[in-house]
Amino acid sequence: MSVTRRLQIEDASELAAVLAANRRFLAPWWPNRPDRYFTAEGQRAAVADALEQQAAGSSVPLLIQDREVIVGAITVQSIIRGAFQSCSVGYWLAENAQGRGLATAALRDAVAVAFGDLRLHRMQAETLVRNERSHRVLRRVGFTEYGTAPSYLHIEGRWQEHLLFQLLTPTPDQVVTG
Repeated sequence: MSVTRRLQIEDASELAAVLAANRRFLAPWWPNRPDRYFTAEGQRAAVADALEQQAAGSSVPLLIQDREVIVGAITVQSIIRGAFQSCSVGYWLAENAQGRGLATAALRDAVAVAFGDLRLHRMQAETLVRNERSHRVLRRVGFTEYGTAPSYLHIEGRWQEHLLFQLLTPTPDQVVTG
């Protein structure tokens, strides 16, 4: 059963409420964000930007839902075509939705988008070294760790090391290049 659906501009207010309620919980895993980001107006701008990226073919923003209530988001992003046929995936989940398999199910949905709809060859994910929960989610879905990246992203006010994970399509003969 799918737990994701495509992001829509009408989701901005509900998304803002979930983000505001989880701001402290998400802070250790995220870049610093201005107060405006956690408002309906800020989320309308963020959603509009995400939908523009989708229209350009560089991302597929999805919401994670639990019984039709937004509890997180997952984005197939940084889509690169040509000989690379790759993307990155990023996700977050509200504190009260943790530990119920929703992130794993959402990641499986995102993999289906990347390897099915988009016919990509490779999906990568980067996580903070200390983010054991995310490592377990990635491994459960079949991602393998392939390295570390020192000072990779500016998270919680400082450059932090990340573990790098990847998943290759099980059907590489169906990938279209060019």
